[in-house]
Amino acid sequence: MPPRLYQFPWMDADIEAFREQVSRYIRAELAPGLPEWRKQGYIPRTVWRGMGALGFLLPELPVEYGGAGTSPAYQLVLQDELAKAEMPGTLTVHAIVAHYILDYGTAAQKAHWLPKLASGEHLAGIALTEPGHGSDLKALRSAARRDGDDYVVNGSKIFITNGSTASMLAVACRTDGEGARGISLILMETENQPGFKVGSRLEKLGQHASDTAELYFDNVRVPASNLLSEAEGQGFAQIMSQLPFERLLIAVPAAAQIERALDHTIAYTKERRMFGGSLFDMQNTRFKLAEMATTAHIVRGFVNDCVQRLVDGTLDNEAAYMAKWWCTEQQCRVTDECLQLFGGYGYMVEYPIARLFADARVQKIYGGANEVMKDLIARSL
Repeated sequence: MPPRLYQFPWMDADIEAFREQVSRYIRAELAPGLPEWRKQGYIPRTVWRGMGALGFLLPELPVEYGGAGTSPAYQLVLQDELAKAEMPGTLTVHAIVAHYILDYGTAAQKAHWLPKLASGEHLAGIALTEPGHGSDLKALRSAARRDGDDYVVNGSKIFITNGSTASMLAVACRTDGEGARGISLILMETENQPGFKVGSRLEKLGQHASDTAELYFDNVRVPASNLLSEAEGQGFAQIMSQLPFERLLIAVPAAAQIERALDHTIAYTKERRMFGGSLFDMQNTRFKLAEMATTAHIVRGFVNDCVQRLVDGTLDNEAAYMAKWWCTEQQCRVTDECLQLFGGYGYMVEYPIARLFADARVQKIYGGANEVMKDLIARSL
């Protein structure tokens, strides 16, 4: 099945060459390690340095910060290829942190952090979610109190991707007052950081190679210069303004994994013998596959249109919210129907469709629950 139904201006020869280079690297250097990484529950941070050395991690950063000065479409192509190989969203949050710093950091912060993120010397994480406060970011309680030339950070976080492997974090803290206006982002290195503790690495339904952990901050002292931007209280606005790009970092993998699930299922149904013929020859199977192929094309067309609008600078928040919730809903629906066609074999974790089914479920939850996406869309109606 062709991966893209339509052609868009952003799909030029250069980006296709980049896609092929990234795909070859992932197949050769990353995919063989996935079974072991799933068992241990994380991907070693050093794995990403090879991609950084080749310029794959953050190609959209300006050249002076270690990137290639490309459009953000290159990052989305990287995420597309990682998803096709069943790699977890480790680099999704890494890219988000880099864009926070690129768009809001001081000159000194950009010069210090961005080259290390581009090279893979640092792996980044975002510490937002707290126990009892999931999508309600305005209610977070972790605090950063100014003490001379430092901030002193106290609190806890949960469900943090890259929580135990990240060497730097963007930590959402309350620096003053209540609600959105009191929130700031503090940049923090984690290695040999007194008062910083990684709790249990959380065992999840799917995405077993993704490191997800609880984090604790007990009087952690961070230089005041690590406040993202030069003024407190900007954190909520900084987070919200990045949402169109961040939502596509979820919608693009949804499209990729729908296609992967469908490819596996078509191949399986053509091989599986049943009642004197192949499972594919049965009318119900053919109709189901036709429906799912149609969904895959529509999802990819929608996602490609959103990427083009992102590149053009015209992607509105509502379209990004729609892409996030609708594409992930289709991902869960299609992987479920694909698994059904595998019968009992689909329930066995040795089959890719079982992993794709389990991995898909969190897509409707993280990055803003789909119910929140719908509410945000409804506000604009």
